[in-house]
Amino acid sequence: MTRRPSTALTFVVPGDLETRTGGYVYDRRIVTGLRSRGWTVDVVRLDESFPQPTTAARAEAACALEAIPDGTIVIVDGLALGALPEEIGLHAARLAIVALVHHPLAAETGLDRAVAGALRDSERCALSHARTVIVTSRRTAAALREYGVGGDRIAVVEPGTDPAPLARGSQSTLSLLCVATLTPRKGHELLLRALASLPTRDWRLTCAGGLDRDPPTASRVRTLIRTLDFGDRVTLAGDLNAERLAAEYDRSDVFVLPTLYEGYGMAVAEALARGLPVISTATGAIPDVVRDDAGIVVPPGDAAAFGDALARFVLDGELRERLAAGARRVRMRLPTWDAAVAAMACVLIQINE
Repeated sequence: MTRRPSTALTFVVPGDLETRTGGYVYDRRIVTGLRSRGWTVDVVRLDESFPQPTTAARAEAACALEAIPDGTIVIVDGLALGALPEEIGLHAARLAIVALVHHPLAAETGLDRAVAGALRDSERCALSHARTVIVTSRRTAAALREYGVGGDRIAVVEPGTDPAPLARGSQSTLSLLCVATLTPRKGHELLLRALASLPTRDWRLTCAGGLDRDPPTASRVRTLIRTLDFGDRVTLAGDLNAERLAAEYDRSDVFVLPTLYEGYGMAVAEALARGLPVISTATGAIPDVVRDDAGIVVPPGDAAAFGDALARFVLDGELRERLAAGARRVRMRLPTWDAAVAAMACVLIQINE
């Protein structure tokens, strides 16, 4: 008699699943999508202090893992898993541990060298206990090779993108949109300095994204806006709900993201779904998604190259039209969330076969 694979699992995630960042959006859409396909998904929420948990948060996580029944498939978001090597190891024999890694913890920008080293060692150990490791891009899969994760244990399940109407644009002053939480990794300061190098001020920038995740970064960005006298050109809109963010996309002419590191780059795909050309960096899946005909991609952290890309776009109307046409073509071949959930379900079913 053939045993039917289990369609029940536990999803362990630190913080609020409703948080508006790419990683949480991915987790949320996968949970919702699996449930719509008949899976029973229990969500266990851990303390938001991960990936550098307090002593209490770590003890709470240990209790949460202990309470999960034997044989359960347990997806642990990488923000938590990488900080819990001993706890994961303790339960690896009785639970089917699945690591979900958006990007290695040590790759976060701005970390002290000692902290980054400790996170790298901790995550390497935790990953060694995972039965399967799911990543959101091929580049993250390649990055995990140095963590000892072989190809036989890794699966790539890229995010999907919701269909969206074409952006109508500003119809006047060139409107730039950046959607990213204000953290060192997203490169807002680089973006502002690149804009300062332009020979024209005939543009406006809206930055949509949380302002309280990294207060020092937000403070530096506000100071730089004042220093550059950009108060009438740059708007820090904060964390927008879906309706307000859709309105910002609709009135924009180009999407800009000078990110230093990405696991995938979901905001870029969302912009392309609106037919917006993109100026961004060669990290995560961004070069593969944008390609040459839908935007300009430069090396991460290269302020001069990013400034040059902005100048070309702002000053060359023919280039703007060509890239906008390319973005409209790319939007037709973006992966869907239904395909992402189907791929995830396939990986999970194979675990218990």
